[in-house]
Amino acid sequence: MRRPLRVALAACLVLGGCTTASDGPAVVALPPHEGGFDYQLGGAYAADVAVVVRDASADPQPGAYSICYVNGFQTQPDEAELWLDHSELLLRDDAGDPVTDPDWPEEYVLDPSAASQREGILEILGPVISGCAEAGFEAVEIDNLDTWTRFDGIDEDGASALAAEYVELSHSAGLAIAQKNAAEMAEHAHGELGFDFAVTEECGRYDECAAYTDVYGDHVLQIEYPGSLAESGVSFAEVCALPDRAPLTILRDSDLVAGGEPGYVYGSC
Repeated sequence: MRRPLRVALAACLVLGGCTTASDGPAVVALPPHEGGFDYQLGGAYAADVAVVVRDASADPQPGAYSICYVNGFQTQPDEAELWLDHSELLLRDDAGDPVTDPDWPEEYVLDPSAASQREGILEILGPVISGCAEAGFEAVEIDNLDTWTRFDGIDEDGASALAAEYVELSHSAGLAIAQKNAAEMAEHAHGELGFDFAVTEECGRYDECAAYTDVYGDHVLQIEYPGSLAESGVSFAEVCALPDRAPLTILRDSDLVAGGEPGYVYGSC
């Protein structure tokens, strides 16, 4: 159940900051930048940390600043049939077939280029974002903001327009909203589009953490992965020593499995 505004305002002081929504007087709480962080997209489990990210299908962790993951520019693997029933919202290749992400072949790429397509996407994902607020999350993380940089058929202006609508919808629901990755968009995402904080994967591995921390300050959540770091020759200890890393930086296994499951990895600095 959503908190009353007076409680949310008090939480701002405790959790590390507030921001005023771009569309009016609504105030949202920013995530704390101390007390630990966990990224639990592969399965929810109790963690003794201040910030937890979970999928929109999971419940928030009681007592933590909880962030709701929503795939805002691609589809989730288990929702393929839903989106194929609305195939006009999907990016098409030259043969007219829906485009999938080469790194995530079970995910179709959404096409927000036209206003009618953005409206259709929001009809499906808008209730998901509203549901995050109703479930008790404090914020939402919108994934794959960078699809326009990876797929030629997507219009940059259309992608930015959809992102701005996600921001407006989230703020209207009382949720802060995180920019996910897309380092090259950080200034635009925060300054013009209205994103409140950032979630970044592998900025230490790719030496781009400053792109986020210079814009969002301490309100950046950073995830690194063991295999990718090993390929680059950079250790997690070296990432932790970077002057521009996020205050809350963690190491997670690439499958993000739940604590106690085989392959689980967690480290923090």
